[in-house]
Parts: sequence; C-alpha cells; structure tokens
Amino acid sequence: MQVWKFGGTSVGKPERMHSIRELLENDSNRKIVVLSALSGTTNALLSIGESAKAYDEEQAIAKTDELKAHYDQFITELYATEEGLAKGKEIIESEFGFIRSLVGIKPFTIKQDKELVAEGEILSTKMFQAYLEEKGDSAVLLSALDFMRIDADGEPEMATIEEKLVGILNQHTDAKIVVTQGFICRNPREEVDNLKRGGSDYTASLIGGAIRADEIQIWTDIDGMHNNDPRIVKRTFPIRELTFEEAAELAYFGAKILHPSTITPAKLRGVPVRLKNTMQPEAPGTLIANQSSDREIKAIAAKDNITAIYIHSTRMLNAYGFLRRVFEIFEKYKTPVDMITTSEVSVSVTIDNSEHLEAITAELREFADLEEHDRDQNIICIVGNFSADKEGIALKVLDAMKNIPIRMISYGASEHNLSLLIHSKYKSEALNVLNERLFYYEDAMKNIFSAQ
Repeated sequence: MQVWKFGGTSVGKPERMHSIRELLENDSNRKIVVLSALSGTTNALLSIGESAKAYDEEQAIAKTDELKAHYDQFITELYATEEGLAKGKEIIESEFGFIRSLVGIKPFTIKQDKELVAEGEILSTKMFQAYLEEKGDSAVLLSALDFMRIDADGEPEMATIEEKLVGILNQHTDAKIVVTQGFICRNPREEVDNLKRGGSDYTASLIGGAIRADEIQIWTDIDGMHNNDPRIVKRTFPIRELTFEEAAELAYFGAKILHPSTITPAKLRGVPVRLKNTMQPEAPGTLIANQSSDREIKAIAAKDNITAIYIHSTRMLNAYGFLRRVFEIFEKYKTPVDMITTSEVSVSVTIDNSEHLEAITAELREFADLEEHDRDQNIICIVGNFSADKEGIALKVLDAMKNIPIRMISYGASEHNLSLLIHSKYKSEALNVLNERLFYYEDAMKNIFSAQ
C-alpha cells in the first residue's frame, strides 16, 4: 500500500482534482490519499478567525460568504452530473453552515479557531471523495480526527495513531482508494487541533510509517527537490536521490518543498519518500531513502530570520557547567538552537524563533555577559556526504565565499551539513556563488582539460 499526499496547489482547481484522479486511476497500487486544503483556503479561514476574535461578526460572515462563493463556483466545474453537483452543494452548505456557527460564538477562543481552520481539509477531502464516487471509483473517506493524535507537547502519538488507523483500515479492505485529511488531528482533550502549517506532509509520513507503506509520495508543483533555491538562483536542477539525513537537513534549513518534520516517521520505519510533480507526473522527481548517489555535495539551502546570540562566561577559564546552564534556559523556553560555536570562555548560538528572546537573554545575564545580538541573519546550509575521510570540502566552500563576510561556521557535528552564518543582505550573492563554484566550476574545468 502507498501513501500519496497532494498539496494546496495540486487540488486548488477543479481540473487539478481531475488530474489527480487520472494519476490514481493509472496506478494499480492501493493507496491512502492525503489532501491539503484548496490553495488560499487556510489563509481565508485564518482571516475569518481574526475578525471573529475582534468581535466583528459582520466582517467574519462577509469573509465567509466570499469564500463560500469560491467553492460554489468550484463544484460547478468539478462535477459532471446532477447527482454529483447535488452532493457537492450538500457538502458546502453543511460545512459553511458550521463555519457560520463558529464565528457567532463569543468569546471566539483558540478552540473555535482550530475547528475553523480544520474546515479547509475537511472540505477538500469530502469534495474529492464525492467526485471519485461520481466517477464510480472504489473510494472511502476516513476522518483524520478518528486516528491522528498529538500529546500535550504537540508531538504525534505514534502508537495510538498506528493502533487506531490499522483498526479502521481493516474495516475498509475493499476500498482501493482511501481519502483522508492532512494537517488536522486531535489533542489530549479530544479537541480539534493541527500539526502546524505545512503539516500535511507530516500526516502523510506518519500514516506511511504507521502502516509500513511501500512508499510515500509527496506531490507538489515542483519537479522534486532542487539543488538550490530556484527563486533566487537561475541554474538549478532536481536532485534525483537523497538519504533521509540529507533530506532532513535540507528541509530544516529552508528547502520549501518538504516540511521539516516529514522525514522522521518515514526514516524510523524505513519507508522511502518520493517527491513528485503533479504538473509533470512523468518526471522522476526525488527519491529519499537509506542510500543515494555518491556525489559529495548535493544541495544548498538558506534559512531566514536568524538571530545570533553571543554569550561569554563571567567565570573565565574552566567554567564547569556553563554550557549546561545556557542550554537549560533555551530548553525552558522551548527555543531550538540551530548553530553553535564555542571557545574556552564563550559560546555563540543562533535561533530562528525570537518569541522569548528577551526572557532568555535576561536569564543568561544572571551568569554571563552578552554582546549585542545580530539580527536579520541567514544560515546557508551546504548538504552532502561529508564523512571524515573526505578531503577539501570546507576549502571549496570557503573559497567560494571568500568575498562574503562569515559570522559563524558549523562543520563536523554532522556528516551531512556545513553551515555558515551571514547577514541576510548577502543571501542572494552567497547562494549564487556557491551554486556556480560547487556544481558547475569543476565540470567546466574538466571539460577544458579534456578538450586540450
């Protein structure tokens, strides 16, 4: 059994839902199909929620009616029969009736907000399953709220997910296509919750791991993961193979095609993940598995909105327990550290979440001196196979960056990651010079010498 996930742009137009059905029809594997909300819907629902929280019910209803009009038009192009259209209208009237009831609740709390945002995935999956039924396909709709669970820290409860999902699937062994929602789940209070923005990828991986799927396919509008950011760098190319570790590094450090949490459940169960393009389904995409090609440098990614914190021990030499005290504070405020460099009496760290920065620095100052923070920084991450016996990796990277100021370097903690901290004003220049030097320079030199 395979798990196929389709994002918002892949389901954002009626003709794209038609194309998804064709893809499913042309593949003989039994599948669980995970859908995101239609593109633009989540933002629209968040906007409705903002109006409701501001007690502007009139504006919230106006925004709701505007979104409903989009769906009313959508189903006229999605369904081809009167029966199909009637079913589509029934779904829309029911779900938008629920949305209107939510925005009328006062006070409008986070509980209602999460129920509201979940409607995006509920709408897309109900509409799509009704479309498959109209076409006579063997398809069943499973609510993710019946099996997807998170704990008090927002982490998935893998054992519970597996037990519930396998039990439900055993009741639908005749269905060739099982449709369910990405992103949404329930928390320990049995309330509707979610896996945060982008969590549909995570849903697909959690499901794939739970059922030991043959493969997880993430379908987007891009031909696999590229070696660099194609929005900034002109000469990029799709990477055909990555290891789980390499893909995880790229996702965490800025590769937009993949949610950072996606890789973990798949890796734990050894389930391959394939990134595919709904606009070019014939393209091979990117395969993420335990092994990949032996190319040393695979890709480059950039992580934005980084803050660097420079901490100096006031006890000077041999400050036992200093690092422990530093990281206990970051742990207390649940603020992950991306990069770290240390010396005898100092430690520099970077964070991408500044929500608790003032509280963190106030506690750090109780036992350390702090320099002024560097804000508006970028982490440039070079990913590949950098095992200890590899020669010249750092030299190639630093030579390419010789005209760009580097504030921090992290290398050696992982066999797959070399990270550089620079000011964001150098981001575009850094990505382009690294791209040319690391992926094209050596090939050009080889061609020159072979021609002589």
